[in-house]
Amino acid sequence: MVPALETLENGGWGAVLIYNNIEKQISGASADTTNNQMELTAPIKALELLKRPCKVKLYSDSAYLVNAFTQGWIYNWHKNGWKTAGKSDVKNRDLWEKLYSLSQIHDIEWIKVKGHSSNEYNNLCDKLAVDAYNNL
Repeated sequence: MVPALETLENGGWGAVLIYNNIEKQISGASADTTNNQMELTAPIKALELLKRPCKVKLYSDSAYLVNAFTQGWIYNWHKNGWKTAGKSDVKNRDLWEKLYSLSQIHDIEWIKVKGHSSNEYNNLCDKLAVDAYNNL
């Protein structure tokens, strides 16, 4: 059996930060990246903009991201030297380590939203990501 490989291609990410009814939109793009890497980059970039510890409601359509925190995977990976339950290396370890570190600073509620649905901000994040990708 040949293991499946993630295909590297260009990708984009987008995020919207809201505080006191003020919105800040951020986005970016990378060449030779994966969908999973972009899904992790968006919350990293957003959380890195916070100037002090905050209580955050973080919405994402990425089950990969949200489940890592809500189901405790990331805490087990950290405890086990960034190894999965199957003893293999955690993919995208550098990004997961950044997210883990940021999650220790902020009080984050991880909320899964359905992708490509009628969620206004999820749709806006998708548009920001596509626009960033198109401008790469």
